[in-house]
Amino acid sequence: MNFNTIKVGDTLPPLTLPPINRTTLALFAGASNDHNPIHIDIDYARRARMPDVFAHGMLSMAYLGRLLTQWVDQRQLREFGVRFTGITHLGHQITCTGKVVEKFEHEGEPRIRLELQTANQYGEAKVLGDAVIAVGT
Repeated sequence: MNFNTIKVGDTLPPLTLPPINRTTLALFAGASNDHNPIHIDIDYARRARMPDVFAHGMLSMAYLGRLLTQWVDQRQLREFGVRFTGITHLGHQITCTGKVVEKFEHEGEPRIRLELQTANQYGEAKVLGDAVIAVGT
């Protein structure tokens, strides 16, 4: 991959994850040290008027990070940000996608800007984001 062959509109190979389950949430809570009970305690979630626990927003961001680093070396990542647009519930199967939306140079370094998204199996966006990647010429 290089700057001259990449085109605006090109897409990254999608990343589809297994459905979210309680084990995934427990493992992510341990790995991230985010033990917010809304993500791991069904009684707490129900007291908060939720039907059940749901995924950490940062889990979805981590999935988008994996999408990026399966495409380029992490040392090429210059910017990465997201906004959370929906709740990822148990049983949702998340697919991460990315699309090139801009090519530019910054201080002589060729870069591309990507729009990123996670969506469930129903096509509902859960996280929207963007990233800037340095690419060779």
